[in-house]
Amino acid sequence: MADKFIQLILAIAMLAVVVALLLGAASLARGRHGDRVRAIFFVGPTVALVAVGLVWPTILTIEKSFRGLAGTGSVSISNYVAIFTRGDLRTSIINTAVWVLLVPLLAIAIGLLYAIIVDRTPVEAIAKTLIFLPMAISMVGASVIWKFVYEYKPTQAPQIGLLNQVLKSFGFETKQFLIMSPWNNLFLIVVMIWIQAGFAMTVLSAAIKAIPDEVIEAAKIDGATGWSLFRFITLPSIRSSLIMVLTTIAIAALKVFDIVRTMTGGNFGTSVVANDFYSSSFTQNQPGLGSALAVLLFILVSPIIVYNVRQLRQVS
Repeated sequence: MADKFIQLILAIAMLAVVVALLLGAASLARGRHGDRVRAIFFVGPTVALVAVGLVWPTILTIEKSFRGLAGTGSVSISNYVAIFTRGDLRTSIINTAVWVLLVPLLAIAIGLLYAIIVDRTPVEAIAKTLIFLPMAISMVGASVIWKFVYEYKPTQAPQIGLLNQVLKSFGFETKQFLIMSPWNNLFLIVVMIWIQAGFAMTVLSAAIKAIPDEVIEAAKIDGATGWSLFRFITLPSIRSSLIMVLTTIAIAALKVFDIVRTMTGGNFGTSVVANDFYSSSFTQNQPGLGSALAVLLFILVSPIIVYNVRQLRQVS
């Protein structure tokens, strides 16, 4: 224990020395190009770390994706062909598309509706805290909670799962929700909506509160009420926040892994691209195929990020 503590102190001391050297070297820069030199000293280490920790692994991953299932063969596109021709992988792509379509739309709809309903009510703080609480739970923790909600026992047996207990109370047969393909995908999607609705509510509620009261009062004087007020005043005013929330949740849904892995392990037709990437790379000894799936995820995420950056630039 003492040795580890000493190593930690030495590492902090070395970091302090490196930072001091960089600051000292940057302060010596003078003349017409002094600002550029100082910028290089400050930004250079960050760029180097990004290159080593992100850019280089990305290049290696792309290269391995063209080397067959094992990632060591001759150059080919067999891994990418497999992604779109193997039935299980096509199912994963379709499932991922369903996640990306449903999760952002439903989470935003629920979050926005909730934000409008509880806005400026006496219980606003408590109500918002309750719906935001799932954001404080990890994906794995939330998955375990909902796995108990969906837990199956025969109808005659005492029930552990909340949902099956409700069905039994109304005289229905209990169901094995997590193996009922394709509906089990929707039951998994509910978990992420439960988590992300709190995030959507928080951001959109803040955006709604930022709308000037004068604008709302002027619209009411002009006769805008209810739906027209929401459509022509509220929505345009929170457009940038809506786009940010939409793209953020869409990226999270596109990369979903924890929920699927914890609740079904990707079985019963519930696998997604990220889960297949993990399985191929670490359990099926097919790192080449796993790399191709990782590249596919990168390609799918990129347009969303580019769109988000462009929209934020327009707003700013």
